[in-house]
Amino acid sequence: MLQVAFLRNVNQGQVGHPTTSDIRDAFAAAGHPDAVTFQSNGTVIFESEDPDSVVDTVITMLASRAGSERDCFSISLADIAEIVGVHAPAPDISQRELTLHHAGIIDLTDEAVRRTAADLECTIVDAGGGWLVTLNHRDRGGNGTRIAEVITGDLASSRGLPTLIRLVNRFAR
Repeated sequence: MLQVAFLRNVNQGQVGHPTTSDIRDAFAAAGHPDAVTFQSNGTVIFESEDPDSVVDTVITMLASRAGSERDCFSISLADIAEIVGVHAPAPDISQRELTLHHAGIIDLTDEAVRRTAADLECTIVDAGGGWLVTLNHRDRGGNGTRIAEVITGDLASSRGLPTLIRLVNRFAR
């Protein structure tokens, strides 16, 4: 099954960030030498029936080989395609982002959750197991990661829906 990994806080090519080679080497060490990086933001496509194990190994390898401690999240490409299918028709697609986190399903009806999102200038419009979709109140805003981290008390990582539309168009079978 095709999986998509979101390495947190990665800008390949920037000083202090893992390089594309570091990322590919980490996936190869996890048994996935055919993993493909997408763009330069730490998004990686790989095939696995046990993505959690792959992600754990990748995190360990990046820390030991590249000196880069990063968190990493994964979701199936099929799930991303489904989320994109729901949200792509929205006229405000450029303001939406998908955030992956480790905290199960976030309750969209919880008033504290809604207030936190509003304070951070966005609205959570959709959520599922380990993910949420935010609508940023400003064009090109990017607050999904911050919202998930405030609400869950743990790390998260986001990608804009336009980026994920391109990913789905390129890799979905």
